[in-house]
Amino acid sequence: MSLIQFFMIASPMPRKNPPITLEDIPEGEDFRVVSLGEATELSTRLREMGFCEKAVIRRVAGGSAIVCQVCGTRIALNSSIAGKIRVERFACEL
Repeated sequence: MSLIQFFMIASPMPRKNPPITLEDIPEGEDFRVVSLGEATELSTRLREMGFCEKAVIRRVAGGSAIVCQVCGTRIALNSSIAGKIRVERFACEL
């Protein structure tokens, strides 16, 4: 193994937009859904409500319930559910 290969394995390049959870995002910014966690009844229901991979969402309010706008609809989620939804920052490309 070359020295370059060693360093590529030991310290992979960071992603431009590392995924974070929906619970951690600030209000008023757009994010894209990366994953919904394990395939469960909950993830199926979230997809039915519009929280599918690559969907653009915006956190509208926070508190005991996290209110997000997805597909033109506002949906409130508790922090336990929001913590399972992985998102990444979304930048509109012109």
